[in-house]
Amino acid sequence: MSAKLLALLFSSLADTLYMVGVSSLIAFLFGLPLGVVLLVTEKGQLLESAVINRLLGSVVNAARSTPFIILMVLLIPVTRAIVGTSIGTNAAIVPLAIAATPFVGRVIEGALREVDGGVVEAALSMGASPWQIIVKVLLPEALPAIVVGLTLSVINLIGYSAMAGAIGGGGLGDLAIRYGYQRFRLDVMFLTVVVLIALVHLCQGLGDLLARRLRRDGRN
Repeated sequence: MSAKLLALLFSSLADTLYMVGVSSLIAFLFGLPLGVVLLVTEKGQLLESAVINRLLGSVVNAARSTPFIILMVLLIPVTRAIVGTSIGTNAAIVPLAIAATPFVGRVIEGALREVDGGVVEAALSMGASPWQIIVKVLLPEALPAIVVGLTLSVINLIGYSAMAGAIGGGGLGDLAIRYGYQRFRLDVMFLTVVVLIALVHLCQGLGDLLARRLRRDGRN
């Protein structure tokens, strides 16, 4: 492989890391409160509200059931309004973040649901407010499970970022399509897949390591 293609590979990898990193941060910032609200507004929970829970649940389910490639096309006007263009890495961040936020919300909701109800009841009996229970009980207790779920979210975003290359989103997916598929360079496509697989394994390994340490610290 030529030095030019190697430079393109590293540049595309940097674009992918940028897209995944920024969209993961945005998805977490919006998905965390979304997941908390989804849980605490359920029947029998701290802030029970059937209307809010059903409305948010419907929106989340609708967003999660929409294929990402279709979502990217549907969001082109929104992307242009936010970043001024629908092509490039910055443009790809918009649909990536919007696609990941509902997933992160469900991840947070599921992690919080695993917290022992007895711990919450004990906090309530001591006069803790719903906000105090969320911040000081639910989130700390669910942190290992949240890390595992967020790791899965990041891995999904790596796959989504590769799909973003199909409509000019940049990154490794764009490299595989333009320099691999369209130019019949199987070596480029193969190398791109290898890099993506390595990236997924790295994220999974780091996420598992952090989750294990958090569980171990929680037992001490």
